[in-house]
Amino acid sequence: MTRVWQWNRPVTVREVLEDLQQERSIAYTTVMTVMDNLHQKGWVRREVDGRAYRYTAVSTRAAYAAALMNEAWSKSDNPAAALVAFFGMMSSEQRRSLEDAVALVRRDASEEADTEAISTETEAVSNEGAGVQDREEPEEPQEREEPDASEEPDEGADTGRESGR
Repeated sequence: MTRVWQWNRPVTVREVLEDLQQERSIAYTTVMTVMDNLHQKGWVRREVDGRAYRYTAVSTRAAYAAALMNEAWSKSDNPAAALVAFFGMMSSEQRRSLEDAVALVRRDASEEADTEAISTETEAVSNEGAGVQDREEPEEPQEREEPDASEEPDEGADTGRESGR
């Protein structure tokens, strides 16, 4: 997976093999088996390219690490204590990275909340400024009896009501 993540592009077994062989002796079938296992586990997807497959990572290395941390944390019977112990294991550089990440998440959450508030306010202003013609008139009390259809005046007849003209 390290090679697939590093290259961030579809790779063949042959490319991974040649790269690994710069560090150690390894068989083609070993790399092919590992790549097939990664595909079976859903870590990579593959597409046919001639007589070979091209493999592409399904997620980033960061997303994979986050999923591992989340899985381990969710298995704890005391998540707060697990986090405290985890933070205690961190180097000062890792803690700074954590602080930066928390600040980023807070900023994004704040911006998202601001965006939602602006959207709500814009909608409210838009509804208020829609104009009188767009608004529905309030219904009259239902205590009034409606005339029978046979008693309704002809169109254009004077009903005694003001037409608003």
